[in-house]
Amino acid sequence: MTTRTLFLRAALFVAVTLTLAPTAIGAEGPPGHTHAFAAVGEPAKPTVSTRSVQVTMVDMAFEPETVKVKAGEMVHFVITNKGELLHEFTLGTPAMHSEHQKEMATMMDHGMITATGVDQKMMHMDMGGMHMSHDDPNSALVPPGETRELTWKFSKDAEIEFACNIPGHYESGMVGKIERSR
Repeated sequence: MTTRTLFLRAALFVAVTLTLAPTAIGAEGPPGHTHAFAAVGEPAKPTVSTRSVQVTMVDMAFEPETVKVKAGEMVHFVITNKGELLHEFTLGTPAMHSEHQKEMATMMDHGMITATGVDQKMMHMDMGGMHMSHDDPNSALVPPGETRELTWKFSKDAEIEFACNIPGHYESGMVGKIERSR
Protein backbone atom coordinates (compact mmCIF):
# COMPACT_ATOMS: atom_id res chain seq x y z
CA MET A 1 0.00 0.00 0.00
CA THR A 2 1.42 3.40 -0.93
CA THR A 3 1.89 6.29 1.46
CA ARG A 4 -0.66 8.29 -0.52
CA THR A 5 -3.26 5.51 -0.15
CA LEU A 6 -2.60 5.26 3.59
CA PHE A 7 -2.91 9.05 3.95
CA LEU A 8 -6.19 9.13 2.01
CA ARG A 9 -7.64 6.30 4.10
CA ALA A 10 -6.60 8.03 7.32
CA ALA A 11 -8.08 11.34 6.13
CA LEU A 12 -11.34 9.59 5.21
CA PHE A 13 -11.47 7.90 8.61
CA VAL A 14 -10.96 11.21 10.41
CA ALA A 15 -13.55 12.95 8.22
CA VAL A 16 -16.16 10.24 8.85
CA THR A 17 -15.38 10.21 12.58
CA LEU A 18 -15.73 14.00 12.84
CA THR A 19 -18.97 13.92 10.83
CA LEU A 20 -20.65 11.12 12.76
CA ALA A 21 -19.47 11.75 16.33
CA PRO A 22 -22.17 13.30 18.54
CA THR A 23 -21.73 16.60 20.30
CA ALA A 24 -23.33 17.72 23.53
CA ILE A 25 -23.70 21.29 22.35
CA GLY A 26 -24.91 20.83 18.81
CA ALA A 27 -23.65 22.50 15.66
CA GLU A 28 -21.24 24.90 17.38
CA GLY A 29 -18.18 23.22 15.93
CA PRO A 30 -16.50 19.91 15.26
CA PRO A 31 -16.76 17.16 17.85
CA GLY A 32 -13.92 16.43 20.22
CA HIS A 33 -12.83 18.95 22.80
CA THR A 34 -15.48 21.43 21.63
CA HIS A 35 -18.28 19.70 23.50
CA ALA A 36 -16.19 18.59 26.45
CA PHE A 37 -15.30 21.94 28.01
CA ALA A 38 -18.60 22.05 29.92
CA ALA A 39 -17.19 19.31 32.18
CA VAL A 40 -14.76 21.80 33.74
CA GLY A 41 -16.89 24.95 33.95
CA GLU A 42 -18.04 27.62 31.57
CA PRO A 43 -16.73 30.66 29.73
CA ALA A 44 -17.29 34.01 31.40
CA LYS A 45 -17.02 37.64 30.37
CA PRO A 46 -13.86 39.41 31.53
CA THR A 47 -15.97 42.21 33.02
CA VAL A 48 -17.50 39.83 35.58
CA SER A 49 -14.32 38.07 36.69
CA THR A 50 -13.44 38.11 40.36
CA ARG A 51 -9.69 38.39 39.73
CA SER A 52 -6.93 38.23 37.14
CA VAL A 53 -4.18 35.64 37.08
CA GLN A 54 -1.00 36.19 35.07
CA VAL A 55 0.33 32.98 33.49
CA THR A 56 3.71 32.97 31.77
CA MET A 57 4.71 30.27 29.31
CA VAL A 58 8.35 29.45 28.82
CA ASP A 59 9.49 26.55 26.77
CA MET A 60 8.00 23.46 28.44
CA ALA A 61 6.78 25.16 31.63
CA PHE A 62 4.06 27.37 33.08
CA GLU A 63 4.64 29.98 35.75
CA PRO A 64 2.89 29.59 38.15
CA GLU A 65 2.59 25.80 38.17
CA THR A 66 -0.54 25.88 40.35
CA VAL A 67 -3.53 28.24 40.46
CA LYS A 68 -5.95 28.14 43.40
CA VAL A 69 -9.63 28.87 42.71
CA LYS A 70 -12.82 28.85 44.72
CA ALA A 71 -15.93 27.00 43.60
CA GLY A 72 -17.92 29.27 41.29
CA GLU A 73 -15.09 31.79 40.96
CA MET A 74 -14.63 33.59 37.64
CA VAL A 75 -10.95 34.02 36.79
CA HIS A 76 -9.52 36.16 34.01
CA PHE A 77 -6.28 34.54 32.78
CA VAL A 78 -3.71 36.74 31.04
CA ILE A 79 -1.39 34.28 29.28
CA THR A 80 1.97 35.44 27.90
CA ASN A 81 4.32 33.25 25.88
CA LYS A 82 7.92 34.20 26.65
CA GLY A 83 9.26 31.05 25.01
CA GLU A 84 10.55 30.36 21.52
CA LEU A 85 7.78 27.89 20.60
CA LEU A 86 4.03 28.03 19.99
CA HIS A 87 2.18 27.05 23.16
CA GLU A 88 -1.38 26.38 24.20
CA PHE A 89 -3.24 27.10 27.43
CA THR A 90 -6.19 24.73 27.81
CA LEU A 91 -8.33 24.09 30.88
CA GLY A 92 -9.48 20.49 31.08
CA THR A 93 -9.43 17.17 32.86
CA PRO A 94 -6.55 14.77 32.25
CA ALA A 95 -8.85 12.72 29.97
CA MET A 96 -9.82 15.84 27.99
CA HIS A 97 -6.14 16.70 27.50
CA SER A 98 -5.42 13.16 26.30
CA GLU A 99 -8.12 13.46 23.62
CA HIS A 100 -7.13 16.99 22.67
CA GLN A 101 -3.51 15.92 22.17
CA LYS A 102 -4.67 13.67 19.33
CA GLU A 103 -6.45 16.60 17.68
CA MET A 104 -3.40 18.83 18.06
CA ALA A 105 -1.22 16.13 16.47
CA THR A 106 -3.62 16.04 13.50
CA MET A 107 -3.45 19.83 13.23
CA MET A 108 0.34 19.67 13.20
CA ASP A 109 0.36 16.82 10.68
CA HIS A 110 -1.81 18.93 8.34
CA GLY A 111 0.32 22.06 8.71
CA MET A 112 -2.32 24.06 10.60
CA ILE A 113 0.13 24.60 13.42
CA THR A 114 3.91 24.43 13.45
CA ALA A 115 6.44 24.42 16.26
CA THR A 116 6.46 28.22 16.26
CA GLY A 117 3.12 29.41 14.91
CA VAL A 118 -0.33 29.04 13.41
CA ASP A 119 -1.00 28.96 9.67
CA GLN A 120 -4.27 30.92 9.63
CA LYS A 121 -4.94 30.03 5.99
CA MET A 122 -4.59 26.30 6.68
CA MET A 123 -6.57 26.63 9.92
CA HIS A 124 -9.63 27.83 8.01
CA MET A 125 -9.42 25.44 5.05
CA ASP A 126 -11.86 22.62 4.46
CA MET A 127 -9.58 19.63 4.04
CA GLY A 128 -11.61 17.10 2.11
CA GLY A 129 -14.66 17.37 4.34
CA MET A 130 -12.58 17.75 7.49
CA HIS A 131 -12.66 21.14 9.17
CA MET A 132 -10.72 21.71 12.33
CA SER A 133 -10.34 24.91 14.25
CA HIS A 134 -8.91 26.02 17.54
CA ASP A 135 -11.52 28.37 18.94
CA ASP A 136 -12.93 26.80 22.07
CA PRO A 137 -13.54 29.08 25.05
CA ASN A 138 -11.41 26.95 27.40
CA SER A 139 -8.32 27.17 25.22
CA ALA A 140 -5.92 29.66 23.65
CA LEU A 141 -3.01 29.22 21.25
CA VAL A 142 -0.26 31.71 22.10
CA PRO A 143 2.54 32.33 19.59
CA PRO A 144 5.99 33.31 20.89
CA GLY A 145 6.09 36.86 22.25
CA GLU A 146 2.30 37.25 22.31
CA THR A 147 -0.40 37.43 24.98
CA ARG A 148 -3.91 35.98 24.97
CA GLU A 149 -6.73 36.24 27.50
CA LEU A 150 -9.29 33.72 28.67
CA THR A 151 -11.97 34.13 31.34
CA TRP A 152 -13.43 31.05 33.00
CA LYS A 153 -16.04 30.28 35.63
CA PHE A 154 -15.05 27.28 37.74
CA SER A 155 -18.58 25.99 38.22
CA LYS A 156 -17.78 22.26 38.11
CA ASP A 157 -16.08 20.15 40.74
CA ALA A 158 -13.63 18.25 38.57
CA GLU A 159 -9.92 17.50 38.53
CA ILE A 160 -8.78 20.37 36.31
CA GLU A 161 -5.38 21.01 34.79
CA PHE A 162 -4.12 23.74 32.51
CA ALA A 163 -1.87 22.31 29.85
CA CYS A 164 -0.17 22.73 26.52
CA ASN A 165 -1.30 19.94 24.21
CA ILE A 166 0.99 20.69 21.28
CA PRO A 167 2.70 17.37 20.46
CA GLY A 168 5.35 16.56 23.05
CA HIS A 169 4.73 19.55 25.33
CA TYR A 170 2.39 17.89 27.89
CA GLU A 171 4.70 14.88 28.02
CA SER A 172 7.63 17.24 28.68
CA GLY A 173 5.89 18.59 31.77
CA MET A 174 3.99 21.57 30.39
CA VAL A 175 1.00 21.06 32.67
CA GLY A 176 -0.24 22.89 35.75
CA LYS A 177 -2.84 22.20 38.40
CA ILE A 178 -6.02 24.02 39.32
CA GLU A 179 -6.47 23.57 43.08
CA ARG A 180 -9.83 24.15 44.74
CA SER A 181 -9.82 26.18 47.90
CA ARG A 182 -12.79 26.09 50.19
